[in-house]
Amino acid sequence: MSSYLILKNIHMTAAYLTVVLFALRLLLDLVGKPEWRRMPVRWVPHVNDTILLVAAVGLLFVTPWSPFAHGWLMAKIVLLLGYIAAGVFALKENASFTVRLIAAALALVQITAIFHLATAKPF
Repeated sequence: MSSYLILKNIHMTAAYLTVVLFALRLLLDLVGKPEWRRMPVRWVPHVNDTILLVAAVGLLFVTPWSPFAHGWLMAKIVLLLGYIAAGVFALKENASFTVRLIAAALALVQITAIFHLATAKPF
């Protein structure tokens, strides 16, 4: 199997896990289980996201894609930064419920847009 396919599969798996782990933490907060902040579910997403980022950088090395030459890739990077910022606020323990709800919705919209760009590569 080529290094491209290996990296792509790692990247896609880690991307799906990122969404699942984010949604799990949101759900645990929603049902009033703040003890997740003292369990592995607090740090496992960081390990997964590191794997996701390493695979993404690896893909840039084995493909001719350039973030500045491919608009869809640059848009994914910008949306990723927005997703991270919104995710921080969505999971912030001392933020108001309204702020956390809006941030969670914004994070999920951005991750949906990232997945769309990854599959459609529209521009």
